[in-house]
Amino acid sequence: MHRQVSALSGRLSLRTPQRTSLELLDQLMDMFPPLREAKDADPSALLEVLRREFPNLTDFEREFPSVGFSLATGVGKTRLMGAFIAYLHLAQGIDNFFVLAPNLTIYNKLIQDFTPNTPKYVFRGIAAFAIDAPAVITGENYQDVVGNLFYHTVGCKINVFNISKINSEVRGGKAPRIKQLAEYLGESYFAYLAKLPDLVLLMDESHRYRATAGVRAINELRPILGLELTATPYVETPKGTVPFKNLIFDYRLAQAMEDGFVKEPAVVTRKDFNPAGLAPDALEQLKLEDGIRLHEQVKVELETYARQTGLPVVKPFVLIIARDITHAAQLLARIQSADFFGGSYASKVIQVDSSTKEDEIVERLLRVEHADEPTEIVIHVNMLKEGWDVTNLYTIVPLRAAHAKVLIEQSIGRGLRLPYGKRTGVEAVDRLNIVAHDRFQEIVDEARRPGSVLRLKEVRLDENSFAQASKTVVSQSALANQLGLSAVSGPGQATVAAAGSTPPAFAKPEEQALAQLAYAEIRRAVNQPAATSYAASTDLNNPTVQAAIVQAVAARQPPIQLALGLDNGATQPDVAAVVAKTIALIQQQTIAIPRVQILPKGEVRTGYHSFTLDLKNMNFQAVPDEIWIQNLGNGKATAVTLGRDGAEEARLEDYVVAGLVDFDDVNYDEHADLLYDLARQVVQHLQSYLSAEDARRVLRTYQRDIARAVHVQMLAHAWDDSTGGYEVQVSQGFTELKPSAYTTTANEPITDYRQSPADKSNMGRYVFGSFQRCLYSVQKFDSDTERLLSVILDRDADKWFRPAKGQFQIFYKQGGEMPEYQPDFVAETAEAIYMLEPKRRSEMTDVVVLAKKEAAEAWCQHTSEYNLKNGGKPWYYALIPHDVVAESRTLKGLIKEFGHVATPH
Repeated sequence: MHRQVSALSGRLSLRTPQRTSLELLDQLMDMFPPLREAKDADPSALLEVLRREFPNLTDFEREFPSVGFSLATGVGKTRLMGAFIAYLHLAQGIDNFFVLAPNLTIYNKLIQDFTPNTPKYVFRGIAAFAIDAPAVITGENYQDVVGNLFYHTVGCKINVFNISKINSEVRGGKAPRIKQLAEYLGESYFAYLAKLPDLVLLMDESHRYRATAGVRAINELRPILGLELTATPYVETPKGTVPFKNLIFDYRLAQAMEDGFVKEPAVVTRKDFNPAGLAPDALEQLKLEDGIRLHEQVKVELETYARQTGLPVVKPFVLIIARDITHAAQLLARIQSADFFGGSYASKVIQVDSSTKEDEIVERLLRVEHADEPTEIVIHVNMLKEGWDVTNLYTIVPLRAAHAKVLIEQSIGRGLRLPYGKRTGVEAVDRLNIVAHDRFQEIVDEARRPGSVLRLKEVRLDENSFAQASKTVVSQSALANQLGLSAVSGPGQATVAAAGSTPPAFAKPEEQALAQLAYAEIRRAVNQPAATSYAASTDLNNPTVQAAIVQAVAARQPPIQLALGLDNGATQPDVAAVVAKTIALIQQQTIAIPRVQILPKGEVRTGYHSFTLDLKNMNFQAVPDEIWIQNLGNGKATAVTLGRDGAEEARLEDYVVAGLVDFDDVNYDEHADLLYDLARQVVQHLQSYLSAEDARRVLRTYQRDIARAVHVQMLAHAWDDSTGGYEVQVSQGFTELKPSAYTTTANEPITDYRQSPADKSNMGRYVFGSFQRCLYSVQKFDSDTERLLSVILDRDADKWFRPAKGQFQIFYKQGGEMPEYQPDFVAETAEAIYMLEPKRRSEMTDVVVLAKKEAAEAWCQHTSEYNLKNGGKPWYYALIPHDVVAESRTLKGLIKEFGHVATPH
């Protein structure tokens, strides 16, 4: 494999199917004629050579060598196209590329994505292109740009043209404009390109224009190679579906869903729903209304997730698929009427089809991902076409009749892209909803059909789930509430929980403004180097420290009359008094959480010890090439021969090695000997009970599963070595308590934490309050055990809270990753500070739970060592079985039985 493949895969952050495609291109180029001979090479002879390595490649289907790559929608065809160009230019010395787009939308998108300093620039991270960016030549500017090609040295040149425009120009046998004489060339630009010895043709969404007159004209360019990209590797004809014959890589939607590269589509209906008794208009109205209700729930879940993680808020929208233009106009009028949810969507809906050509509508559609764009509903007649790539489509309401297969495949294509680029693990954020009450069973049956591209989830709505609207509630610390700060900013409808229930610490606006300045100054100070910082909360009583804060606040204080519009006779607030009161609040309303960093010193090396695999439970059986399909209607059975997925490896061991190098912690160059030793063990084991051909089938079919099984055992034999050991850096001080975000029903009252809720199985719906010693006004609990522990803490601790995500920088090892751990509770007494983690007794020995415990205890050890040397309190960690938590227990008793603290060395 060429070294550029690994380098480009890393720099462009290629996903596994993208990298596999690039590796296949590299493999193909190894068999390709030298560039000086490629133009005159015989395509049929090359086809015979390539078929030996690519068995699915039976015909180029062009007058020149051309191969296809099928990647599911949402996986990233444009980025792969950029990787192809970068590889062919940097590794193979090819300078000239001709990119075909099927329509104006994709044409404009490709131009933007190939242009530097744009949001989705495909070559970001490639140093060679940062210095000498490729020239982008388009159907509009080629006559102006072409002259510069002779006066300036231009390396990589990317021509982007719109095939639909070329198709329109060749109607009636005319020549396209690109074939007209160019002044600087003395010939047409088309003729100039056709003479280039290294022209490579890339075709985006190639299924859209395989047999058009424009493509037949393109044949005359005589490129040395064609690369076709599509998510639909077949052409629909009056005689049926015709699959591509030149496909060398096929990565379908089902695999992308399994690998987590796209949203999980789900079909939605109502519980116990029977559409037979509803008139068509009533059914349509119900689907519309349920789609909007579901949309509102999704909107809240997305905002909650964004505020929990600090990521940008995603504004979702609904796509309604109408029967025709007249129906679309009727739907628009209905949604804009006062009868539809009180007219609240009148300004949030647009109709997009051939009847709406206003620039404003087009602009709103193109900006529908932007949080400040009001559109939440898009009505469309046909499915929105390829190239309109959005990540925030979350609800589809199909209102036109269509076969279930067509409805599934065409409806979801535009909604599969993930807004954060990967799955989050939060179902509402990772799911695309298709509201199809009347077609629910038909769609489910189609999705379950053998060979279906989808595995749809099923969502059944309950009437009670719509009884109350949801909302995002942000719980910020009582200190922030008392200082008049707000954690809610940016787009969305989030509210601060119980903000008005905490009285402000400063009654006068000018004093509150000054207190906020003092708080900001102390926060700024804690981020300064230790030598110049007065960050430790225990030092804030020091008169010298307070004087420094007063001086800094006074210097930043704006003229009070100008700031607040007061009369000249108004008195300035007492800065020293305000600062002293703010410091007192901080000491009362925070727990001193040190910042701990564990850093390796010197050179760090990692690797794996050699070992013998335990393969006694690996008994994969070869999958036959033929399966039986039983027709449930007529009972007829049919034998079907399966095609082989993926490219054949030269050696059986290569299947295992190829699967292992996909793991981020496995470096082929450093681990090659070990990888092939482990692969040899796997192959020998399989051949101990299978023939060589059956072993190959198993390795090809179960490559991913085998690699995972081997990698898990590798982790048990991993080592890391720091030549200088590890250095622990602890800096003391108060750490600002981060806000939490919750999703709850809009009208749900705050529940007294001392009351056990009626529905303990649905704890997520309750927000608890009425605490006396909690550092937040409200909290949420995942179980009644956690609520009971809060009762103990509010009685026995001086102060306590539930940490928000990101509050602590504690990381634990899980496989090859280092996830962040947040303990469930933190509490402080006069003697110590405690991290508390209640867990089901059955989970007390779970590997992940124990890994978190080990990481937390190490954190507590280093923090205790630092604190005890500097007059602070020790930290304890307690992993507590859920069945011992009761109001009769005391915090001291739980710590004595389950707590642990490391004594200083």
